Parts: sequence; structure tokens; C-alpha cells
Amino acid sequence: MADYVSIMPCLDMKDGRVVKGVHFVDLQDAGDPVECALAYEEQGADELGFLDITATVEKRKTVLDVFRSVADAVTIPLTLGGGIKSLSDFEHALDAGADKVSMSSAAVREPELIDRAVKEFGAERVVVAIDVDSSDELENGYEVYIDGGRTPTGIDAIEFAAAAAGRGAGTLLPTSKRCDGAREGYDIPLLKGIDERVDVPIVASGGAGALEHFYEAVTQGGADVLLAASVFHFGEIGIGELKDYLIGKGVSVRR
Repeated sequence: MADYVSIMPCLDMKDGRVVKGVHFVDLQDAGDPVECALAYEEQGADELGFLDITATVEKRKTVLDVFRSVADAVTIPLTLGGGIKSLSDFEHALDAGADKVSMSSAAVREPELIDRAVKEFGAERVVVAIDVDSSDELENGYEVYIDGGRTPTGIDAIEFAAAAAGRGAGTLLPTSKRCDGAREGYDIPLLKGIDERVDVPIVASGGAGALEHFYEAVTQGGADVLLAASVFHFGEIGIGELKDYLIGKGVSVRR
């Protein structure tokens, strides 16, 4: 576990608006991205995620103009993902104000891109996001999905996470398709399985619905960053409230 656990609201984007779904589908509008970002910074978010969730499946670049407006509005670190599939995409994202750039499908289709991105931009800027669903066919029980969680790959998610870290990725961001938006808790066995294999920061993503879920992700799953969307977007849990809760449970968070 890191010295400090970070709180990371995520702006899932579609058509220039923040959206949130369940199990990667059934999307509903959650607001203007700049307004959301400013509100989260004011509430004490440590960093923000900005994910163009349909860029890859729609075979287009991420919406950099919208992202740039967010980057211009806030000062906290930003992670940009969605449609990243080349070093040029990385460079454009960083030029638009990203502190870290997240790739997902491209890292599966072309794992060598991880090595090249790390060499060109530094491990601290490279995030590998891994969409995951349960599988009875694979040894560790989890399968990697690509194309926004639509396409199964037959690849063991735990092994892929370890390989991505081995290639130099500075951060891993696994999201459980089964848990996403269900608000019944993060996929702790998934987080724990990855944490036992790597020495890089892990972002817990998909499933937070109550304060205790965040605590479980840290203490049982080994998460270093706590990402959530629905509970923050719809005001069910405040970032200050979450930080106070974690501090009360003995977890070090940034203030």
C-alpha cells in the first residue's frame, strides 16, 4: 500500500458529456465535464480520470478539445484514456494537459506499445487499464476484455496485469465488468490477485457504493488509488466524507 491513498473521481465521457452506466452499458447523463471537474477539485479530489468510453469501439480519437477545457479549469493531476493506440496519441494527450495517459485495448493488441511509451514518456505517465470479467475457463478466474468491455480475449487478466507491469507500466487500472456500476463493492479478489503479482500502484475501479467498499479496496485489495464515479456524480458520497471515514479507520489520505 502507498504512503497515502488517493481519491480519484472518474469522468466517463460520451458525446462531450459525463455519463455513467451499469456493467459498461445503460448510460445516463451525469453532467458537464468542466463543472464536474471543478466541483471535485473544490471537494478535495486528489486526481481526476477522464475516460472517453466509446472512442475505441467507434474507431476514433479521444475528444481532446473537451479534455483540454477540463485541463484548463483544474490544477489537480489528470489521467486521460480512450482511443489511445499510438505514441502520437500519447503525445497529443500530454500536450492537451494530461499528467498520465491510459491505454487499454491497444495494450492488449500491441503489448510492445507499453514498452515504447515507457521509454518515450516515462513509466510515471503510462497507465494500463484492464477491463475484466469473471471466467471459469482461465486459471486465475478472470478474463481480459477489449473494445470498452465488449470483446473477450481469452487472456488471463492477472497474468496480463503482471506482464504489463513487467513491461514498465507505472500504474494499473483494472475495472471489473461484473461489479461496474452495481455499487456492491469492488472486486476484491481481482485487486488482491494483481497486488500479489506487481509492485506498481493499483487503481481500484468498478463497484463502489458505500464507504466500507473503499476501505475494503485498500485493506483487502491493496489498492493505492480509489476510483469511483456514480456515488460521487450523484452526491451519494462526498469526497470529504470519504476522506474523514478513511482517516477514522486508520488509512492515510491526502488532505
